[in-house]
Amino acid sequence: MDSASIERFEASRDRLASLAYRLLGSAADAEDAVQDSFLRWQAADRERIEVPEAWLTKVVTHLCLDQLRSAHARHERAAGAWMPEPLLEGDPMLGPAETFEQRESVSLAVLTLMERLSPTERAAYVLREAFSYPHAEIAGILDISESASQQHVHRARIRVAAVRRGGDEGDPAATRRIVEEFLAAAMSGRTERLVALLTDDATAVSDGYGLARRLLRYTTRERVASYVRAGFKPTEAKRRLAGGSPAFHIALVNGSLSVLAVTGDRVVGAVAFEVSNGKVASLYGIAAADRLARLNEAWRQHEPDAPVIPAW
Repeated sequence: MDSASIERFEASRDRLASLAYRLLGSAADAEDAVQDSFLRWQAADRERIEVPEAWLTKVVTHLCLDQLRSAHARHERAAGAWMPEPLLEGDPMLGPAETFEQRESVSLAVLTLMERLSPTERAAYVLREAFSYPHAEIAGILDISESASQQHVHRARIRVAAVRRGGDEGDPAATRRIVEEFLAAAMSGRTERLVALLTDDATAVSDGYGLARRLLRYTTRERVASYVRAGFKPTEAKRRLAGGSPAFHIALVNGSLSVLAVTGDRVVGAVAFEVSNGKVASLYGIAAADRLARLNEAWRQHEPDAPVIPAW
C-alpha cells in the first residue's frame, strides 16, 4: 500500500474509532473494528472508491453491527454482565464534543441505555446524534431507506429519553461540590446525608470488582446509599485487593465527573456520577481490571490534580 493511502486512512482513524466506540461501548472492540477496516481498505480497489471517508464509515459501521449481532455479544449482554468501558477526558476515542447531543451520546448512562436499542437503531442514533449525518447518508451507510432511517432515529430518541435518569449541563463547579460532598459523606459513614444528596429515583450500577457474574443494580435511595457506604468503607480486604491504600481523585470520565481510586499510578476503581438538578441521579461503579485498561493507559500519561482524599 502506498503512503498516500495509509495517510488517508490515518486521517480518519480517530473518527472511526470514536464511531466504533459509541456503537460497541468497548475501546478494545472498537480498536479491533478499526484495524479490520484498515485491512479491508488495504485489500480494496481504492481507485474505484470515490469518497474514502464515506466508504470507511460504512465498513466500520457494518463491522460493528456484525459484532453487536454476534452470538457472543448477545449472550454477554443478555446475561446482564455487560458494561461500557470508561474513558478518561482527552481520549480521542471520545470523539466530537461540541454539542450537548455529542457529549451525551458518549456518557456511560447513554451507552448503557443504548443496550435497549436494536443494532440498526443504535447505529442510526449514533450517526445522527453524534456525527450529524443527514438521513440520506445514514440510509446509504445502513442500506435502508431514508424514511426508515428517520423512523429508527425517532424510536431510539424516544427509548433513550423514556429511561434517561440524569445528566444535565449545570454549573461544573456546583456539580463538583456535590460530588465532593457525596464522597465526604460516603467516607464518613453518614448514610442519611447520602440519601439526602440522591434524587428520588436514583440508581446505581456496579460490576462488583469484576467478580460478580451479573452487574449489581440498586434502585432506591436507601439501597443506593447503603451500596455507596459499603463500597467506600475502608477495610483491609479492600486494601489488599487494591494493592495498597488508594488515593481518591476527581476527574472527567466520558464527560461525567467521576471519583477514581488510585494506587500508585494505577486506577483500581472508578465511580461516574450523573447529576440532575443539584442531586446525584445515577452512579456507575467500575473496578474490573479489563474494563479499566485503556483508562489506566491514559492516566499514566495524565497530570492529575491533587487527590481530594490522599489516603484511604
